[in-house]
Amino acid sequence: MSRLRIAVIGAGHLGRIHAKLLQQVDGVELVAVTDPFAQARAKVEELFSVPTFADYRECIPKIDAAVVAAPTDLHAEIATDLLKAGKHAFVEKPLAANGPDAQRIANLARSRNLTLQVGHVERFNPAFAALEDLAVDAKYVEAVRASRFPGRCLDVGVVMDLMIHDLDLVLSLTNAPVRSVSASGMSVISSHEDIAETRIEFECGLVANLKASRLSPTPARQMQIFGANGFADIDFGKPSLTSVCPSASVVDRTFDLDSEVENPLVCADQIFTESLKCVTKELEPRNAILDELHDFAISIQTGISPAVNGDAGARAVIVADQILDSIKKRTWYRDSSTTEVGPHAMVRQRIESASRRAGQNRRAA
Repeated sequence: MSRLRIAVIGAGHLGRIHAKLLQQVDGVELVAVTDPFAQARAKVEELFSVPTFADYRECIPKIDAAVVAAPTDLHAEIATDLLKAGKHAFVEKPLAANGPDAQRIANLARSRNLTLQVGHVERFNPAFAALEDLAVDAKYVEAVRASRFPGRCLDVGVVMDLMIHDLDLVLSLTNAPVRSVSASGMSVISSHEDIAETRIEFECGLVANLKASRLSPTPARQMQIFGANGFADIDFGKPSLTSVCPSASVVDRTFDLDSEVENPLVCADQIFTESLKCVTKELEPRNAILDELHDFAISIQTGISPAVNGDAGARAVIVADQILDSIKKRTWYRDSSTTEVGPHAMVRQRIESASRRAGQNRRAA
């Protein structure tokens, strides 16, 4: 079988990572990297010794597929050009800047029988992959994803930049429609929301509470999943997975604290060894980006759908749009004015501060 000729479109931080790792993927040849900025192209030529182009369209006739690591607002245009030219596409998350564009791209790939994969890399995190039956019939999810200010990806807010990772993971747990979305968020130093939280309820009964921040001094990538088969605590950063498996009496609601433990006031150890057995899985560290690129190549070669196909990527963007719409409409005061709604709301002067200054002015007089 001939090697797949793949280009990377976008030579920024993530694009260079993809270019480096593609050289480790079996059956793949990195044949080009494109970027409109000469300095970025020069850096790529120095690192990888591959041809570079200012315009991605120049390399389309020379490739079988491409990895799109360009700014989000260019994803729809680039992916459309690739698919219309009969090329397979790996598009970094989010698939597009809005739901309608994302669904259109997914539909186009399906109609042309082309592989479209979206870079929701946490699907390949060993901690999430190890969930197994704990992910079955999940009913409650909590997730926190926080980072220091990145200085990049500022064309979107924290919902599309960070929260969408956890949103995709939650959506992978159920095919049920979304029943309701409520959210709030604030822009602190950028032109988009920098912190956000949302509560999503599904028709199947699943509830997800997600929080994200890109202004946190302490990084965090954690998720807790509660379901019929137990409870899972995931740390994506380590990575680690701790599972809690309930005994039969806990599952069927016959568990009685007073009768099953010797001393309810000091029962924690007994509960977590007998009634809620706690197990931490030893996980082998893996390069999740390399794994998803292997999945992309295998999907092209075999015709099997990738782990995160276009429809999954579009679904995440569609729900993210609902979150952003809720953030936009969030009122911060009971009688909010137009300047006190949404992520750019003007914070009112605290009554105590105003009263204190008024008192100081009177004393000064």
